[in-house]
Amino acid sequence: MLWITAAWGLCFLAIRLGLQDAPVLWFAALRALIAAAALLLVCVVQRRNLPRGWRTWALITLMGVTNVTVAFAAMFAGTAGMAIGAAAVLANAQPLLIILPAWWVYGESLSGRTVLGVSIGFAGLLVVGLTSGGGSGAWLALLAAAAVTAGTLLARGLGGADLVAASAWHFLIGGALLAGMAAVREPVPTINWTPQFIAVLLFLSLVGTAAAFLAWFREATRSRLDLLTAWTMLVPVIGIAASLVLPGERPPPSAAAGTGLVLASLWLMFHQRNRRTGHGTGTKDSDVAGQTR
Repeated sequence: MLWITAAWGLCFLAIRLGLQDAPVLWFAALRALIAAAALLLVCVVQRRNLPRGWRTWALITLMGVTNVTVAFAAMFAGTAGMAIGAAAVLANAQPLLIILPAWWVYGESLSGRTVLGVSIGFAGLLVVGLTSGGGSGAWLALLAAAAVTAGTLLARGLGGADLVAASAWHFLIGGALLAGMAAVREPVPTINWTPQFIAVLLFLSLVGTAAAFLAWFREATRSRLDLLTAWTMLVPVIGIAASLVLPGERPPPSAAAGTGLVLASLWLMFHQRNRRTGHGTGTKDSDVAGQTR
């Protein structure tokens, strides 16, 4: 989880740099399609089986639409319209958004402390969004977070499917839809294939997408979702730190305060889970938490 969150945090800096040389939708489509090609190559080399069954393919298709088409388009457009640090915070609201679905769908416990943490976190997101200019960029970043949350919940249902093959096909489906959208909205793409753009695109596609999402989906199939997603509290921290290398990216004090509220809320929930699983009770929750750590 440490390297996954580090990769995702650096992705926001990479997106901002890449948008200097490519339009939003084509850049997002290239990210997904190169990740799909890399994972499909792994499938061919390792002779992995195709996913089977209409239910598995339905989940893969839905994941492609939510986790790739919607999430990537909203994330890239949101990052283009606001500061990197604010985009990183809002686009990684997944730990807050996943609490109720995890309780409702998978029966994961929901305590008063968790509810308090969610309330504080949403207050922090509101502060960050409003003090960072709000507008379409903030809403797009939150849409990206909601789409990734949906993708994580869907990944839990893949069961015994080959995750490498499922990940590859969901990136291919989502990337193809992004390319179709780009062809309509950005019919004459102007991409400057500079060394910087190529390096940024390869990092986004291979490290921040193919490798990171594959590892994320693997953990999502076997770990408590609230504990797992709490690790993504590190993503905006890394994103904000990385953004300081660019001019004009220093967040205002109010945005920093909102970010502090978000991180405090996630610590509240994460610390609660650590306390519950640290007494050696031998429960299922403690076993799963141990696997996640």
